[in-house]
Amino acid sequence: MDAPAHPLTVAEAARLIRTRQLSPVEYVDLLAQRITEIDPQIHAFIAPTIDHARRQAVVAEQEIMAGQYRGPMHGIPFGAKDIFETAGIATTGGSRTARNHVPQRDAAIVTRLNAAGALLLGKLATHEFAHGGPSFDLPWPPVRNPWALERFAGGSSSGSGAAVAAGLVPCALGSDTGGSIRGPASFCGIAGFMPSSGLVSRAGVMPNSYSLDHCGPMAWTVEDCAIMLQAIAGYDPADGNSVEQAIPDFHGGLGGGIRGLRVGVLRSVWEDELPAPPEHRAALEQAVETMRQLGAIVEDCQVAPMQDYMDVKVVIAETEIFSVHQLGLAERAGEYGHDFLTRILPAVMFQSVDYLAAQRHQRRLIDQMRPLYGRYDLFLAQGFGPAPMLAAHQPITFWKKPNVQVMANITGGPALAVCCGFTSAGLPLGMQLIGKPGADALVLVAGDAYERATQWRDRRPALSAGAHAPEIDPPQIVPDTAGCDEDTRELAERLARNAGLDLTDAQLAILFEAAPHARAMARRLRRDRSWFEEPANVFRLT
Repeated sequence: MDAPAHPLTVAEAARLIRTRQLSPVEYVDLLAQRITEIDPQIHAFIAPTIDHARRQAVVAEQEIMAGQYRGPMHGIPFGAKDIFETAGIATTGGSRTARNHVPQRDAAIVTRLNAAGALLLGKLATHEFAHGGPSFDLPWPPVRNPWALERFAGGSSSGSGAAVAAGLVPCALGSDTGGSIRGPASFCGIAGFMPSSGLVSRAGVMPNSYSLDHCGPMAWTVEDCAIMLQAIAGYDPADGNSVEQAIPDFHGGLGGGIRGLRVGVLRSVWEDELPAPPEHRAALEQAVETMRQLGAIVEDCQVAPMQDYMDVKVVIAETEIFSVHQLGLAERAGEYGHDFLTRILPAVMFQSVDYLAAQRHQRRLIDQMRPLYGRYDLFLAQGFGPAPMLAAHQPITFWKKPNVQVMANITGGPALAVCCGFTSAGLPLGMQLIGKPGADALVLVAGDAYERATQWRDRRPALSAGAHAPEIDPPQIVPDTAGCDEDTRELAERLARNAGLDLTDAQLAILFEAAPHARAMARRLRRDRSWFEEPANVFRLT
């Protein structure tokens, strides 16, 4: 190739590989050079697997030359968030507690990509166990945003978002429990798709929340996400959440347009409930107008308060991830990062009645969406942006305000993050398109139509080989326990002991800072309910 390879989309690279204008081996070598030149500024990779990818590329090239082309992922390099198990290759979860963990088999989603002929170029950085935030106290430095190296790349699929935006890989695997695909996609100016619950297997993926985890593609364009989704979607009996269903032609279905599509706009969220900065608000309004010009029928609509979704998500997810790591916390709490502890330790405040109350309210929130699904084909909501400064990060923020991303995790439908503009300083701004469960193909069609009607995909971060990222002074993180009254302290300490935790004074301070927020969440969920209101995890099998 005469032109650089790193700006190629998956679709473009696939056409060149299929027509034998680009060698998979050459593609791997070109991206390996790009990683060497750029990743020291970004820290997107925990571990490149260049030799592994090159061996896979040799096989792919031989197959293609022999006329055995498997499809558009054949010969395409990808990165995997380092919670996806990879046989013989360390899978650390971004935690020092698992840095020597080497799985014996691949995650199901990695197996599917291998079968499609894709090439694993490396394991990508993640917040600790896909949880927490950008941490300066872990073995790997926090990921930098390619658009502004002193800023946050999003989480927890931070390496996936940054690697795609920086042109280190054309696509990557991410996971999403409360925005962990869509947040990095918004901050890094790429496309990130969270599929409907049950569409993509989670087997062999380090769990965050058994109830709310999703795995999905991250790439430069919606079209690329559709190509990748085609390879990874499908029933897997090893995942108890997996659903047997017909798999549409996600990629072939693009291009149909959205004329007549009914779009409910969650304007009140970005105007009143979670006010967006002025430039982001203007970008969202322009996105609404673009959808209208494309022929969609657009009107404002109301859903439940974002705090309701956040309360449900946090009580369920923190309870579940605490159950995953309880033994590790009991044996070696000091080996985990501060940010991870800030999120997981307060889970001791949630009792069985709180977990079931959250599950029951989740079903109520799902039921409340049914009339809206009859009225609207999809919903337009704000994404994240602009990216904040890394030095400004404070872990306790997680507990203090809702997250607009969690609505889709609670309702179980697909959600797509796409770039909807840039600030005057050149930072990406994101929006979401959210569908009802099973409407994955429709959401991708709408996102693809929007991307093709705008010029945001023409802009790339300006990165130079050998440049140095600016120094960042790690934020001073000192837990503020003043808001934790004596009763809450005594309760938190007793519940921590009951959970088998022997916490130091510093770890107790982390718990005490967040405990009042966790307790308030539990109290908000303790509402009057009929005896017969079921939790969301009671299934109806047909």
